[in-house]
Amino acid sequence: MDLKELESGVDPSTNWYYQSKKVPLFRYFEQIVKEQGKKLTVIDFGSGSGFFAYELFEAYPQHIEDVLLIDIGYTEEEMEETKNAPVKKLRYIPHGINDSIVVMMDVLEHIEDDYAIMEDIKSRLGDNAHFFITVPAFMSVWSSHDVYLGHYRRYTIPMVKKLLSGTKCQIDQQYYIYGSIFPLVWLVRRLKKNEENMTQPESSDMKPLPGPINAILKAYNSFEMNFRKANKLFGLTCVAEGRLK
Repeated sequence: MDLKELESGVDPSTNWYYQSKKVPLFRYFEQIVKEQGKKLTVIDFGSGSGFFAYELFEAYPQHIEDVLLIDIGYTEEEMEETKNAPVKKLRYIPHGINDSIVVMMDVLEHIEDDYAIMEDIKSRLGDNAHFFITVPAFMSVWSSHDVYLGHYRRYTIPMVKKLLSGTKCQIDQQYYIYGSIFPLVWLVRRLKKNEENMTQPESSDMKPLPGPINAILKAYNSFEMNFRKANKLFGLTCVAEGRLK
């Protein structure tokens, strides 16, 4: 997840965006557990704070063998502190882990060579490896928000399909989320570009909101996730689910 978004005071444990975004991840995890009938190792790649992995572990401890937070930014002290903990911090994925799910929540857009990183992840994993990937969608809503967060690109379903197919991953589902608020965000960002001619300072669009507004957005967008797999047209986020062969 983007740690810079937390610098503006956003609390992911209550914020509408993070709380609704975890819904499809939870449902995919439930699906895999039901199909496999075995515990999985959760590998949160580019984890940052590890918010989504911690949320998974809290919700489904009985179905999780281990939780690995993978981020090159972790210090030796941070890794040593979690060495014997159920949630461990590492810089790289250990080789040969079987029965896993690799969670990449808004990670690939930060990597210049996304193909190379997918190849590296695949080479490290053992049998029965699944993936859940989210990336920001559509360059038409590119803004100072993306510049501030250090994005190289925003994706579309065909772009993600080309990337994953090129690395011989099996794609089970692709879809967009936050489709209903996409037109409003697109309009706001186009107006900002026109009015300020892209000279506005880099900043994040993610800000703390008053409690009632946050609650409404959380409920609305969480409900919309029920129809997520039908949305192949547009949204703020592109999602891919499948297997790393």
